[in-house]
Amino acid sequence: MTFDPKILAFCCNWCSYPAADLAGTARMQYPPSLRIIRVMCSGMVHPNLVVEAFQHGADGVMIMGCHLGECHYQDGNYRAQDRVAVIEEMLDALGLEQERFRLAWCSLAEADRFVGVVRSMTDTVRELGPSPYRGDGEVPAEGRESAECRSR
Repeated sequence: MTFDPKILAFCCNWCSYPAADLAGTARMQYPPSLRIIRVMCSGMVHPNLVVEAFQHGADGVMIMGCHLGECHYQDGNYRAQDRVAVIEEMLDALGLEQERFRLAWCSLAEADRFVGVVRSMTDTVRELGPSPYRGDGEVPAEGRESAECRSR
């Protein structure tokens, strides 16, 4: 049986979400295990939301927004880009591979790019295997210390 990764994508309302919609309208095929959360801007996705998605069983998480310089809110995508280092540190603390997270840019007319990024992410996560947080909700030993620190 092939592992079918659960991937969560936080998609910008102005670019990547319309690209996903265009992909669907054009009947372009991408992995059905993708779940999209529509956000007003990629810059509004706090690193804690990414970590929480993993802790609730996501095998991979993506933030997709407008191309740099094209943000509806001027600099939101730069804010998202600045948060990548923090997210990667948090993933390390949880014992998760950094490849389970991806930040991608996609304009509203780039349905093919959206599909390509989703397929690539799915292939990457499939190679990594299921997240240690998937399933029973038990925090793996590597991530317990970080989880305990946050709960105080």
